[in-house]
Amino acid sequence: STLRVFRCADKLSTDQQATCMIQSTFGSCYSKISSAASGSRKRKQRGWDCSGPTSNIQGSQNQEINGQQVSGLVSSKKVKLSSKYAYQTLFLKGKDSDIKIRALGEMWDLHKVFLCQSGYFANRLKGTWRKSRINFINVEIRNRNIDVMSLHFVFGSLYSDEDLPIKPFQVPRVLAAAILLQVEKVIQQCNETMKKTISKNTACSYYMAAETYGLKSVKTQCFEWLLNNLMIHPTIELYKEIDIKLMYLLVSSPHLLVMQKEIDLYSTLKEWMFLYFNPYWPGTMNQLLPKANRWLSSCMEHVEGITFLESEEGLIFQPVFKKLRLQHIICDLTSTTILERDRVIPLEWLSPIYKQQWLSLIQAQQQREIGPRVINKEELEECSMRCGIKINTDGKFSWRWSDSKLSFPLRVIFANHSIVFKQNRQPSDASACLKQIRNVVFRITLVYFDSNEKLIFSRTTGHKIITFKNNEEQIVMKLDNTVLSFPLYIFCNFHSQFANLIKTEGKKSQVSRQ
Repeated sequence: STLRVFRCADKLSTDQQATCMIQSTFGSCYSKISSAASGSRKRKQRGWDCSGPTSNIQGSQNQEINGQQVSGLVSSKKVKLSSKYAYQTLFLKGKDSDIKIRALGEMWDLHKVFLCQSGYFANRLKGTWRKSRINFINVEIRNRNIDVMSLHFVFGSLYSDEDLPIKPFQVPRVLAAAILLQVEKVIQQCNETMKKTISKNTACSYYMAAETYGLKSVKTQCFEWLLNNLMIHPTIELYKEIDIKLMYLLVSSPHLLVMQKEIDLYSTLKEWMFLYFNPYWPGTMNQLLPKANRWLSSCMEHVEGITFLESEEGLIFQPVFKKLRLQHIICDLTSTTILERDRVIPLEWLSPIYKQQWLSLIQAQQQREIGPRVINKEELEECSMRCGIKINTDGKFSWRWSDSKLSFPLRVIFANHSIVFKQNRQPSDASACLKQIRNVVFRITLVYFDSNEKLIFSRTTGHKIITFKNNEEQIVMKLDNTVLSFPLYIFCNFHSQFANLIKTEGKKSQVSRQ
């Protein structure tokens, strides 16, 4: 028989696909029509070399193929081989199969000419086509993320010149199979599908898959989605899927959107920790925090002398809880009482913070500090107070720092498409911050989402510093030409030596969780 040698790569060009299929179909006649199809130009080749068998077609006039027939088979964009026929007849029915593939207890009747598009099989079949001895390959699968469905999808994709339909929940497994079999077009399909379908149901699984297989842009987009939605659109299933490493990165990030105050982030971590130990709990989000509190209380009921994070069960969570900004929790009596009641945070973590806050108070009283004089971006991102609020409808809303005598009396106002900071000192104010001039470093982020919880608007002031004198107010963000949608979320990062807590006044948006 007449044998022809051809090249194939992980992602064949159109001309290469045509060459493979024409050789497979017409055998030795290919030599007579190759010049008509491609002339004498040389193509750049890449990938794996493999040689394949063709039929021994005799050169009778009835079997001769002219240039017109070739032009009917080859197009400048794709091979004129019925994709539907190839998939349904050759792949699904296994017609004229010349090789069997066995994996995970299943058998596929396939064709070498299509398998050569897979880098994995191109390597295994390299040099064997000429003798045509291999007609069976057993594939050992050690990756638990690969299942029969994902293998079937990738094999089927080799028989189609169009992307096969894939559901979001299938993507991580299909990606794993495509990576193993080195099918570039499926890897690219998974990459694009993941970017378009990130949601509360897929963010964590996509993140893990992207991290495992090196899809950096997908990993980044998933992480950003989690930063934006962890506290805004929480679900029990989402909390269950976040592992310890990922939660550590989220809590550490200066871009995490914290709803209400730092104590609410602490409550989120309690809920997440409870679900870690109770993954089959059947309750709802509204029931989650009370249940987590009761569970924690029962855990500590018969434990003396240590906190939960110092126990054998709690040690693994220490890195995550260490990233909480405890200095913005202990300045509020209610929040401090919660910490004391829960006995989660080790006392040795809290003692230095209490001391530092006391020294800061004395310094402010005796030296009349006016706050930061320059923007220290690193300090702001690591130590600033994180807080946020949800505004359900248009109108006027205001926040102010707590009534504690230690805090600078700053009010935050949202009205008329503007955000205003206003110094709110009363004539009888006897707080530690007596100086009439005060500096505040801040960053404001404004966001809203569509009905599918996808972020569609985001604006930030960046890091800024402003100086207040007497009872003046300053506009820090204007949105005159912006059409706003509701609910609207406003997030603030503050640093002013005593920047501690915010509480809402007037129209309330959400109540802090305890």
